[in-house]
Amino acid sequence: MFSIIKEEIDVVFERDPAARSILETIFTCSGFQAIVIHRFSHWLWHKRLYLSARLMAHFTRFMTGIEIHPAARIGRRFFIDHGMGIVIGETSEIGHDVSIYHGVTLGGTTWNKGKRHPTLGDNVVIGAGAKVLGPITIGAGTRVGCNAVVVKETPPNATVVGVPGRIVVKRKEEDKNTQRAAMAKKIGFTAYAESKDMPDPVQNGLDSVLDHLHKLEKELEALKKK
Repeated sequence: MFSIIKEEIDVVFERDPAARSILETIFTCSGFQAIVIHRFSHWLWHKRLYLSARLMAHFTRFMTGIEIHPAARIGRRFFIDHGMGIVIGETSEIGHDVSIYHGVTLGGTTWNKGKRHPTLGDNVVIGAGAKVLGPITIGAGTRVGCNAVVVKETPPNATVVGVPGRIVVKRKEEDKNTQRAAMAKKIGFTAYAESKDMPDPVQNGLDSVLDHLHKLEKELEALKKK
């Protein structure tokens, strides 16, 4: 346990440039306090001391503004920055080296028993105010932008933004649809899109505009030749 606590202190110094001393971290860092107390409440939960575990979690919420259910599974080197307004639900599972910021919710979308909260892979970063909802898996290395609302699973190393959350991927030079890529470059913006297996109405609209512009350009060239 002491080695885990030391890791949590080291993580604060690694990811928070405002940290100055160990004592300051222990007594004033709400994220550190919340995760350390959660380690104890989680242990109590697995010893079937449910009331004691919930009371400890309730005390943590009162002291730090961070609500973590004792049953939530959290990996090592978990970092909470600022922390106020964070909610982590009962069946949430969080991997190693994850960072989340204030106002984040890992919530459920059903009142049914069983798995109803998200699973975060290793090295995930959740931006301030983001909401990740339902029994979905956020792939390792994914970045979720501030105030995004994510309700679908993501592959590893994705970047998710918007409401509802959509994956944004910079188009590669070898993009199959060279016409769209060329038109996007010509009119002065670089197109972004989701992965091919996840529909994005915004990107579909942009693609339609690019297709229409390409068609008009061809018709204009034909008129010029005539």
